[in-house]
Amino acid sequence: MNAHVKHYEDKLAYEIDSWDAHQAILNNEKIIILDVRSPEAYANEHIPVSQNFHHKTITEETVKKLDLSYTYVTYCDGIGCNGSTKGAYKLAKLGVTVKELIGGLDWWKRDGYATEGTFAKSGISCNCD
Repeated sequence: MNAHVKHYEDKLAYEIDSWDAHQAILNNEKIIILDVRSPEAYANEHIPVSQNFHHKTITEETVKKLDLSYTYVTYCDGIGCNGSTKGAYKLAKLGVTVKELIGGLDWWKRDGYATEGTFAKSGISCNCD
């Protein structure tokens, strides 16, 4: 396989953008969105359907509570933050199928999607209720 094709194939296998993530949520695909920032950051603002799982707490023991039939999507603040990469790396090492949300919370909001928390922003809903 051409090295360029392999590179882009890998990117699509391991990364997801906010539109694709939103569509996956609406289509009830087997994904779980993980906010891997601190509980305080999560309380301030987060993607509505996300669960908080701080990357610093990801261990073999804490991963036992995850349903491994799902794909987990990690995110943090955005491109200036590597928390989502740290979370994805730790989860992948422990056998979890994982993708990283490109642009994190920042690009989620830039694409017009709603958030929840103390500093919630209105926007396109996930119809998650």
